[in-house]
Amino acid sequence: GWAGVKLMLVSPDGDEGYPGTLTSVVTYKLTDKNELRIEYSATTDKATPLNLTNHAYWNLKGARAESGTVLDHIMHLNCDSYIAVDDESIPTGKLTAVKDDAPMDFTKAKPIGQDLGKLTNDPQGYDHCWVINGGGDSTKAPVLAAEVREPSTGRVMRVLTTEPGVQFYTGNYLPGTPDVNGFAKHGGFCLETQKFPDSPNQPSFPSCILKPGETYRQVTVHEFAVE
Repeated sequence: GWAGVKLMLVSPDGDEGYPGTLTSVVTYKLTDKNELRIEYSATTDKATPLNLTNHAYWNLKGARAESGTVLDHIMHLNCDSYIAVDDESIPTGKLTAVKDDAPMDFTKAKPIGQDLGKLTNDPQGYDHCWVINGGGDSTKAPVLAAEVREPSTGRVMRVLTTEPGVQFYTGNYLPGTPDVNGFAKHGGFCLETQKFPDSPNQPSFPSCILKPGETYRQVTVHEFAVE
């Protein structure tokens, strides 16, 4: 069984510059299998770009001052490539194999902070979109995008999705002080399942355009365990 909440948003034609009246529905479910399921659907009356995601921050040690950063969490990404970007973080349209870029290679699980010093972005940290192996088919069951382990507690979170990409972000801009006004830099990470960024301008990327008569669907599942 499950318990949850269903939310709906109607975005009128022209809202924030986007065409069409868009009706979006998202359902958050807590299941008796220790899952958080997020189910999205949307329809429109004019063709419009649509790329829905979730920007929750996670720290599997807990939301406490003594939890520290997430750099010791062990991350595995089921992704053999990532989307290359330019100096302004705009996708170039090229997919780069992670085997050719060691800091971006999470095909074998490793601490999030292991290769952080090799990154050249400012502020330093991950904020990139990886291409999920076998992902991107909303008519099939969600596939594994990521698995994260917290060594001191044994807590594990697995993220499965029907989306083609996952944006892995390490809280590079978090400015706060724990227990005072939020979380410090690298105090949490995000795994944002999504369409590829800049896909309207990249013809080689899967389309993010929703057309009248179509129904957008996405399922993302967070599975939790202690191992």
